[in-house]
Amino acid sequence: MRSPDEIQKLIIEKAKSDDRIRAVLLNGSRANRKIVPDKHQDFDVVYIVEEISSFIADHSWVDIFGERIIRQLPDEMNFGKMVGKEVAGFHYLMLLKDGNRIDLTLLAIDKIDKDFRLDSLTVLWLDKDNLFSKIPVPDDSDYLIRKPGEKEFIDTCNEFWWVCTYVSKGLLRNEITYSKEMLETVVRPMFMKIIEWHIGIENGFSVSFGKGGKLMMKYLTNEDYEKVLSTYSDQHVENNWKALFIMMELFEVFAAKVAAKLNFQYNSAEGEKVMEYLRKGFEGR
Repeated sequence: MRSPDEIQKLIIEKAKSDDRIRAVLLNGSRANRKIVPDKHQDFDVVYIVEEISSFIADHSWVDIFGERIIRQLPDEMNFGKMVGKEVAGFHYLMLLKDGNRIDLTLLAIDKIDKDFRLDSLTVLWLDKDNLFSKIPVPDDSDYLIRKPGEKEFIDTCNEFWWVCTYVSKGLLRNEITYSKEMLETVVRPMFMKIIEWHIGIENGFSVSFGKGGKLMMKYLTNEDYEKVLSTYSDQHVENNWKALFIMMELFEVFAAKVAAKLNFQYNSAEGEKVMEYLRKGFEGR
């Protein structure tokens, strides 16, 4: 596996040798001094370019980065942005055979004022035209837990409890795929929001939750973290009931704490009635 220094040199040397590439920016975890580096980190790189269409016309130029296991061009996929209009940006996602991954974004230089916002985690690697002469020291301020408004909190709680009834309906019908779809795509995001806000309150909204809550283990008690993990169940209906009840009980605890700390109105009766309704359904199977 090539070292980070070797990959960085390769990325910069390509930019130096190509007059169309005017600047190189590094984003993401490799720009975050709070994160301990490891070999699994991506290289999130932005090339500020002229003549962007000339790059897109022939994708073979990215072969310079090395042999690939797989590549994705999300802008050319059916669920991507689709190239065709005036192009402002283009993305190459590349997993290389040596294990390095480069997520490379091309951004048209004439679009940076309109279509580009400087990420707080940005390190300048090359700047031929002094486009980023005042770039600040990178920090994770864009990724810190944000304090919610009261309506957002109320709506989150209502959505959680409302869709929990869909999960139970699927379990009562033995429709496990439907039940899991409702749990993981609707209920869990609300659950994670409440945990995130709880952690934010406990840490003065000065920490990050991480994508998918991957950093929560640093801020929850071991007991609470184990409870969160126990909400991820298998394919068995009984175990999914158990996971759902644990999730509801934990949500109720965290929601009450968030409401109390932020002086929000919290309709605790709503959750109590839903849990009672679901318990009756569970017991009457």
